[in-house]
Amino acid sequence: MPEVLKAPLVVEFPFTRSLGPVQSAFLTGLRERVVLGVRTGDGRTLVPPVEYDPVTAEEIRELIEVAPTGTVTTWAWNPAPRRGQPLDTPFAWVLVRLDGADTGLLHALDAPGPDAVRTGMRVRVRWAEERSGAITDIACFEPYDGDPWQPTGPAHDGRFDDMVTGIVAPARLDYVYSPGRAQSAYISALSEQRTVGERCPSCRKVYVPPRGACPTCGVATSEQVEVGPGGTVTTYCIVNIKAGHTANLDIEVPYVYAHIALDGADLALHGRIGGIPYDQVRMGLRVEPVWTEGGRYPDHYRPNGEPDADYEMYKELL
Repeated sequence: MPEVLKAPLVVEFPFTRSLGPVQSAFLTGLRERVVLGVRTGDGRTLVPPVEYDPVTAEEIRELIEVAPTGTVTTWAWNPAPRRGQPLDTPFAWVLVRLDGADTGLLHALDAPGPDAVRTGMRVRVRWAEERSGAITDIACFEPYDGDPWQPTGPAHDGRFDDMVTGIVAPARLDYVYSPGRAQSAYISALSEQRTVGERCPSCRKVYVPPRGACPTCGVATSEQVEVGPGGTVTTYCIVNIKAGHTANLDIEVPYVYAHIALDGADLALHGRIGGIPYDQVRMGLRVEPVWTEGGRYPDHYRPNGEPDADYEMYKELL
């Protein structure tokens, strides 16, 4: 039995969203060291603000300034901060009801230890030195025993110069992935520039990549079958949107992604088609893999010079 592989895996992408008038005012206010909430029809003030009343679903737009001081309503100690969290030293996650607000704002509290945190303690905002219009403009909260906050000027109406209208929030997931027995064998074979699938003992179909069980019959599969290297394009699409800027995604558009039925396989896998103008790719095109440097996996597939396959040969693999 081959060794079952495992490796750290990171899924990361930027999430871009536009802001409506309420969120735009809230984040722009943070940039200007002003905390805004929104008032509901029954007089409650919600911080952070939302566009619709969570009770009545009515649209709400009336903005009101609240204090940068408040009271901890509940908390949890974080002894080991993770990448991207507000502080790189142990801190408390706290819900803070800012003075003038009726709801809690979740953020970090800079405290020397859990014994220094309690429900009901008074805190204030510590502003980030550089602010851009994001929740991170609040660096964290800190303990506060000073006088109650008093506004220094007229209440803000939510209008500022150079309003923030959109944000880019990075999303990242770190975990350890184990592909299991069947795919471990598949990945190990790829390192030898071979492609292997598994045959179902009942219907006798060969599945690539293997999953360890037949999706049709529901029985375990264990018989390995080497397929390819040649294959046939069954269906394809032309990609006109650039995928990204990392080394393995920085591909000039347009390009073609296709389903490719490798010789001997009963399931098509997908891969990029290269070595041919995108508008000359067609169903039935015979292709072969072009391996990455080091031969870890096919970078793309290119025409192998063979005549196109007859439709009857691959129609069941569409």
